[in-house]
Amino acid sequence: MKSALVCGAGGFIGNHLVTRLKGEGFWVRGVDLKFPEYSETEADDFMIGDLRDPHVCDRAVDRRFDEIYQLAADMGGAGYVFVGDNDADIMHNSGLINLNMVEACRKRNAKRIFYSSSACIYPEFNQLDPDNPKTAEDSAYPAQPDSDYGWEKLFSERLYFAFHRNFGMEVRVSRFHNIFGPLGSWNDGREKAPAALCRKVAMAPDGGEIEIWGDGKQTRSFLYMDECIEGVLRFTRGDWIGPVNMGSEEMIAINDLASMVMDIAGKKLTIKNIPGPEGVRGRNSDNALIEQKLGWKPTQSLREGMEKTYAWIEEQVKEAGLAPK
Repeated sequence: MKSALVCGAGGFIGNHLVTRLKGEGFWVRGVDLKFPEYSETEADDFMIGDLRDPHVCDRAVDRRFDEIYQLAADMGGAGYVFVGDNDADIMHNSGLINLNMVEACRKRNAKRIFYSSSACIYPEFNQLDPDNPKTAEDSAYPAQPDSDYGWEKLFSERLYFAFHRNFGMEVRVSRFHNIFGPLGSWNDGREKAPAALCRKVAMAPDGGEIEIWGDGKQTRSFLYMDECIEGVLRFTRGDWIGPVNMGSEEMIAINDLASMVMDIAGKKLTIKNIPGPEGVRGRNSDNALIEQKLGWKPTQSLREGMEKTYAWIEEQVKEAGLAPK
């Protein structure tokens, strides 16, 4: 039986990844500060531990796993990453996690390790036009991420590639572009735009109003969870180290995404644009390289993913007693 270690298994993506690996017959160990919030973990062994502690990392990597997935990070949506108040925690916590994990893997002679970087590493100056952002993988340098979250991710990319060059580790580095779906943060201050908009629409009475940070013309693309997991596994099990974008090329303005959610919910609401953190003006995944290297690209439409996500968040809103009367 093959074995896998998922770091950050209590989080949104990690929890889904554990489920997929178990479905493929893997023995899976998960490690995180907490258990998944919205479902029981399917991990064979779930270790509660702080990966900022090198001794915890050593205990987690107590054998040579066939596949190791390093997803653990201090992160969140725009309301967490772009306000500036959490920069020291983000850089310190995530930096320690990656420094400790890659060294624990080296000492155990673990070879195949996937690291989840982020589209936030791309230079802000290439993302000023909401209609024509530039995110080809080779555009990362000269570097100028728009947040310290992006700077830490860029540092950690270089960390894993250095261990690949110096110690022969088979690293895989992928840059995630706004992964969304059920079982993720929706009401804790770390939620991202799809979940936040679903929550706002679900809580608003028909004919009411929702607030959106910025003018709503900022653009993004969003990748549904199932597509992300499929891409990650194909990439990890291939022969190429990356870095590679993992995202959708279906770009949409945030106001238009809100309108899509309203349509899914069958509600007519007014959008009120207010000042707030919004990140770069435009971002979209450039998938030319992943298609070339893996012969694969996401196929599910944004609408399909948002329908599933809204249904789940609407149920959470009802269970929390936050639905409109």
